[in-house]
Amino acid sequence: MPTLDISPEKVAWVIIKAREYDGKVATYEDRGSDAADEDAGSILEDRREDSTKNELVSFIRGLNEDEQANLVALTWVGRETYALEDWDEALATARSERVNRTEAYLLGIPLLADYLEAGLEAFGYPVADLEDKLR
Repeated sequence: MPTLDISPEKVAWVIIKAREYDGKVATYEDRGSDAADEDAGSILEDRREDSTKNELVSFIRGLNEDEQANLVALTWVGRETYALEDWDEALATARSERVNRTEAYLLGIPLLADYLEAGLEAFGYPVADLEDKLR
């Protein structure tokens, strides 16, 4: 069994916050013909008191490089880009191909929470138990 170099509790926290972030209410306005060219995040309802994205960004930025690489590789295992048996390769790729900020990359992945959950479960960590501890 490969070794996970980020605590499962940290991953569970990201899962909880990613679900909150994904759960934002989409708003659609008639913005003319340029609407398709706009950033997809701009159609999400942003409320001034909603700090979920900022919390996620700050948390991921606060992780060390190994933890960030583990988070990315775990996402890839969860979406089946890599099998758990290929963990070392996924981790090496996450480290070597990092060109953008990790938080920007991860927050741009639809279903991030689901992928992280599947990745943690592949490692044998029951996400529901971890989430219960954090709530």
